[in-house]
Amino acid sequence: MQTRGLLLDAALRVIRSKGYSATTVDDVCRAAGVTKGSFFHHFSAKEDLAIQAAQHWNEVTGALFASAPYQSVPDPRDRILAYIDFRAQIVQGDLANVTCLLGTMVQETFDSHPAIRAACREGMESHARTLEPMIAQAKALYAPEADWNAENLALYTQAALQGAFILAKARGNTYIAVQCIAHLRHYVQSLLTPVAQPPTISTHSKGTIQ
Repeated sequence: MQTRGLLLDAALRVIRSKGYSATTVDDVCRAAGVTKGSFFHHFSAKEDLAIQAAQHWNEVTGALFASAPYQSVPDPRDRILAYIDFRAQIVQGDLANVTCLLGTMVQETFDSHPAIRAACREGMESHARTLEPMIAQAKALYAPEADWNAENLALYTQAALQGAFILAKARGNTYIAVQCIAHLRHYVQSLLTPVAQPPTISTHSKGTIQ
């Protein structure tokens, strides 16, 4: 692997483990097994690394989700539920390896580093946009009269996931994240479950249920 790729992969690991502020260039170089001189050949500063790491994260996770099993589920409602199930399945193992780089960085940098904030926002919203078509299809089939839209529900899924990651970090384990994702699934399923129509009273035969 080329030096730049080693540094980006190392940044994903170290920043998710230590946070952006606590991570140093030396930490990333050590994790990548390269010299500091090599670092500055590819990146102008730690902030530059963080911005490019966010883009790298989008590419790595984008490939993961593009090839995930839920993509082949034919029914759009089942597909979005399978997506949520997939998110629960991959929240297993060490916290630093299963939580989101973008969420980790933006919590620390939203005010101090607007360029990093913008990169994190684009990453989160670009992933949400991949969900919009299946949500829109599911809504058209199962909840056509509902007063919510696909864009907002797609963004809500990401908000719920990021909140689950924060709680997992607070508790030091992923169990609570899995439980939060299960509640997210129930909520989305309820939005896409048709409400049964009440029985009607026949006007031709009083008291007879049709």
